Amino acid sequence: MNSRSPVDQNPTAPAPASSTRGSAGRGVVPLFADPSPARRRRRYAVAGTGHRAGMYVAALSGDHADVGELVAWLDPNPARIDWYDTEVGRARGLDGPARLPRWAPDGLGAMIDAQRVDTVIVTSPDHTHASLVDRALRAGADVVVEKPLTVDAEGCRLISRAIEDTGRQVVMTFNYRYAPRNSTLRQVIASGAVGEVTGVHFEWVLDTVHGADYFRRWHRRKDHSGGLLVHKASHHFDLVNWWIDDVPARVFASGALRFYGDRNAAARGLGPRPERGTGAHGDPFSLDLRADPRLDALYLRAEEHDGYRRDQDPFAPGVTIEDNMAVLVDYRRGATLTYSLNAHGPWEGYRVTVNGTEGRAELQVVERGFIELDSEGNAVLDPSATPGAVTQDPLRPEGERLTVQRHWQRAEEIPIPGGIGGHGGGDAILLMDVFRRDLRLEDDPLGRAADHRDGLRAVAVGIAANQSLVTGLPVTVDALGILRCPERNAQPGPHVP
Repeated sequence: MNSRSPVDQNPTAPAPASSTRGSAGRGVVPLFADPSPARRRRRYAVAGTGHRAGMYVAALSGDHADVGELVAWLDPNPARIDWYDTEVGRARGLDGPARLPRWAPDGLGAMIDAQRVDTVIVTSPDHTHASLVDRALRAGADVVVEKPLTVDAEGCRLISRAIEDTGRQVVMTFNYRYAPRNSTLRQVIASGAVGEVTGVHFEWVLDTVHGADYFRRWHRRKDHSGGLLVHKASHHFDLVNWWIDDVPARVFASGALRFYGDRNAAARGLGPRPERGTGAHGDPFSLDLRADPRLDALYLRAEEHDGYRRDQDPFAPGVTIEDNMAVLVDYRRGATLTYSLNAHGPWEGYRVTVNGTEGRAELQVVERGFIELDSEGNAVLDPSATPGAVTQDPLRPEGERLTVQRHWQRAEEIPIPGGIGGHGGGDAILLMDVFRRDLRLEDDPLGRAADHRDGLRAVAVGIAANQSLVTGLPVTVDALGILRCPERNAQPGPHVP
């Protein structure tokens, strides 16, 4: 267990150096025992075969095939299943597809029973999570679920009741916890270097390639994604909850759709827009699905089955989510979070400031310093693949820096070890915990593995923030009634045979 393959979840997100790195920094990768020859491989099914599923399919077809096997697909779109089934067949050395059994969403229980599924991996659209998790647990399977856990309070309550009734387990895949820069900040705070935390400021910037992508897809509908305050920011709220080891208590939010959408396009005089990105030329806000074989197969060639368009114009009618958001969160022990998210920045990254009674920690991350346009005016997703392209901006170089300064002392830069995989070098390490946690040789002092309770605490902030946007008033998290759930298990994760 010394090396891991790079994995990718989002083709429009910046590709960090860690995504192609062959090895991690010292102490980053946990130590795992080799599985016993007598150990039965766990049986996994994937519910939702969009691009988000790719990371898990690749893991179970490669690095983690010794401890788990894919046995079934669940998706209403046969073309998407076809693509992944062919990939699995290739990984298994077959002449054609793997021909794993496939099921429509209403056949979840029957699939679990017929294929003796141990764990269902839920990578479907966010608004379907609660029902799938509930039904999978009640059918006798554990669940690994992509963030966010769900999109609303009723979904949270549905999942909590299912866990309480069945005793089954839900693993949340908060991969940003595993990024070395974020886990190093956790170590700094836990060490007491800044004293007791009094406040956190967290600013996240999405650029006009990655940010626009949320306005092309089903995420543009708030009833499907909960908006970016749930879909995207649940990552960030989880990090703060985890960094300071506290529970959100009260939330106030402000935000609006100020850049994307048809009304903003008209107000800025953008003129006629292409109906979709595929086939459009000279438009930096468009995404041509034909340029990526995976997107072409999973979406463009799958449209005939469900009519879903992955490349909608972000300025077309129908956008119901915000692109500018500000949130104020009070925590139970007294710390305060000020959070902002902008989805149309010229660069991508984030800044975190942690103030404490004995000093201050500052984490600055630039994931993409600028967006380069080609000669036709199209956004270049991978400048390194373009001959002669400038891949770094000297004024905003891509990179990360963690600084700690105690009262009456000079600032000190804290080294950040290298990670492996996407999402800041956390993906590959997360997958180890997801698929072989029972083989760990030592406990994780950082407590990075997340369960349903962590998922509830993360979405609670976004759900409360959405309610605050409607009422204009602060919302207490307890009033949502979604954190009253079974206590976390000492070792969250799949049942081990």
